This record gives sequence, structure tokens and C-alpha cells, in this order.
Amino acid sequence: MKENIYKYLAGNEYPGRGICVGLTPGGKKVMIAYFIMGRSVNSRNRVFDPIEGGIRTLAADHSKMTDPHLIIYNPVLTYENTTIVTNGDQTDTIRHFMARNDFPGFGFEAALNTRTFEDDEPNWTPRISGMVDMRTGAYKLNILKSNEGNEGSLQRFTFDYPQPVAVEGHFISTYKCNGTPIPSFAGEPLRVDIDEEDPNEYAGKLWEALNEENKVSLFVRAIDLKNQAYDDVIINKYKVVEG
Repeated sequence: MKENIYKYLAGNEYPGRGICVGLTPGGKKVMIAYFIMGRSVNSRNRVFDPIEGGIRTLAADHSKMTDPHLIIYNPVLTYENTTIVTNGDQTDTIRHFMARNDFPGFGFEAALNTRTFEDDEPNWTPRISGMVDMRTGAYKLNILKSNEGNEGSLQRFTFDYPQPVAVEGHFISTYKCNGTPIPSFAGEPLRVDIDEEDPNEYAGKLWEALNEENKVSLFVRAIDLKNQAYDDVIINKYKVVEG
């Protein structure tokens, strides 16, 4: 049974950071969404900024940035015919492994086998990652998480979707819901509807569904499977403070 992604997000005060990937109704585009949320001033003090092939996070106000650790990274990068999307600096790790000739075809899993969950006790925030083939729409999602908050027990899960179908995608987030400490996402990625062809419309609906107080930034990429061309959309709650 598929979840309505907008209702799910609207009913979840704090899923944290989330990735959603799937095929549009016509089956000719693959849609990728990534969002970040924050509860602290430091986590909220961010914007998505476009770079070649992807985006980076920047401090909205540098005077308020107390710790860039786990906050500043490249959430989205493109390598050849692959889009990589993650919630941390493992984006660069994956891209680096994909570029290594001694790991042909095994970059995603091999890269993530060198990483673990974030070191933000007591939450031990999971690392979530996605990889999308821009020619076929095939994709993988991965989560690196602690075993029910046990720092000494790492769990790795990769979910492979080699034959996606139209109007369907999968969603994974760092957290199950709000809490103290915040409980990690559990189970398989949610099976959801991808109901839009237009990345602007899709981004608008996702942004509207996210919790108003906690949402920070949203990125959407729509990839044309015929020619691998893509359109990117960025929505930021906060603006960069100049000077």
C-alpha cells in the first residue's frame, strides 16, 4: 500500500532530513527530492546553494554558525550519468568511490561501507543516501543507523529498485518522528505516489506539507530519462545575510 507523501509529512512534526525518489506519472522522468529540517538555531541557520551538478549547504548568517560539523556539506552531486543525494559528507565519499577504476559498478555500497552514523550523541543520527541512474531511473537507497540508539551496534541497509514503475517512488528519512532522543527511521523506505511531472509543482506541494516551524530547505530534481537533462528547484526558508 502506498502512502500519500504530503499527508505523511504533514502529520510528522520532525522527520529530520528526507530523500524521496521515483518515476513521474508519464514514466519518462525520475523525480528526486531532498529536504532538511532543524530544531536548533545552528541547524536552522542554513540554505541550499547551487553548485555545478548539485547543491551545497551554506550558513544563512555566518555570525550565528556555532559548529559546521555535520551541518555544512554537499547534499547533491552528479557523476557522469548518476545523481548522488545524501544527508552528509558521504556524498563526496560516494562520488570518490564511483570515480575509482578499481571499484567499477560497486561505488555506492563500497563507499558507504567505510562510513557510519553521525556522532551526535544521544541521537546518533542515521546517514541516509540515494543513487539514481539518470538513463533508466533505477535507484538505490541506503541507511546507516544505530541499533535502537546503541552506539556500539551499527546497522547497514541498502534498498535496490532496478525496475521502477510510473507514479511510484520511495521515501526515507533520518528520523521516525520527534522525540528526546530522536528515534531513527525504522523499516523499509515508504512506498509513495509521485504525482507530478513539474518539479516546481512537486516542490511546492512538498514544501507546504513540511512542518512550518522546523522546515529549512528543499531541493527537487526532475531528470528526463531520454536525454539525462534535468531541472533543479531550490526552496529556502531563510535568506543569506550579506556581510
